[in-house]
Amino acid sequence: MEAVKTNRKYKSSMFTALFGEKENLLELYNAIENTNYGKDTDILITTLENALFMEQQNDISFVINGKIVVLIEHQSTINQNMPLRGLVYVARVYEQIFGGRNLYREKAVRIPKPEIIVLYNGVDPMPEQQILKLSDMFLDFGIEEVPNLECVVKVLNINKGHNEELASRSKLLKGYENFIYLVREYAKTMDRSSAIIQAIDDCIRGDVLKSFLERHASEVRNMLFGKWDWDIAKEVWQEEAREDGVAIGMEKGVTIGVEKGVTIGREEVFSLLESGMSLAEAKKTLNLKKGRRFKAGN
Repeated sequence: MEAVKTNRKYKSSMFTALFGEKENLLELYNAIENTNYGKDTDILITTLENALFMEQQNDISFVINGKIVVLIEHQSTINQNMPLRGLVYVARVYEQIFGGRNLYREKAVRIPKPEIIVLYNGVDPMPEQQILKLSDMFLDFGIEEVPNLECVVKVLNINKGHNEELASRSKLLKGYENFIYLVREYAKTMDRSSAIIQAIDDCIRGDVLKSFLERHASEVRNMLFGKWDWDIAKEVWQEEAREDGVAIGMEKGVTIGVEKGVTIGREEVFSLLESGMSLAEAKKTLNLKKGRRFKAGN
């Protein structure tokens, strides 16, 4: 019997499902900012689908009290390009809200200020809090120089045992931390599928995220046992990148060579995927680029 394939990005699915609900989102944001927004607080959800993180939705964006807040869950090593990603994301949200005729008004349009927060729960060591700035990525930027454009990203470590004061302000966040911890612990002695099932059952019995898991049991299990397999997807991308790269190297008459062709193909495909394209769109774009290169070279 074929083993059940679990979603390698199980945390992302759980995160967006749990905190995508208004009351839960308010509780999480109140805990992060140490505020006290009530249940009647107006929230405009502005989450962009597949904007920056390929096929996995691990971000929640919303407008509250004059601010655009982007919450991003991050499971791997912190990407130092997060400020650039955040800038692009916020720009797209602004376009979504104020695009069209508003951009041509003579009077200044009042816009909500951005706030980008990354919640880190990967396995690599990380401090309790970290600040990433777009200006730190600028070329030839002086220490005393004032940036003409800035984007600041706050990174918070939400692994169990870190930022405990923050976790104490949100029962849901603390429960989520425990869920991730249990999955990792059980995965040390059993397969991932069994580890996830055991973690869910233990959380319900221990009154950890009990209400959420009981109300959304089938949806949660479907997310956790989805058909999407992250490792297989990456292998497919790498294989297709290799094939495209070899084709580029060969069709250029060994000027670039196979090794260089492989590198070019792989880098271009991953760059397109990272920009938010689907695999099909990336492949189509790459084929168009190849056509232009070959035509120019003839």
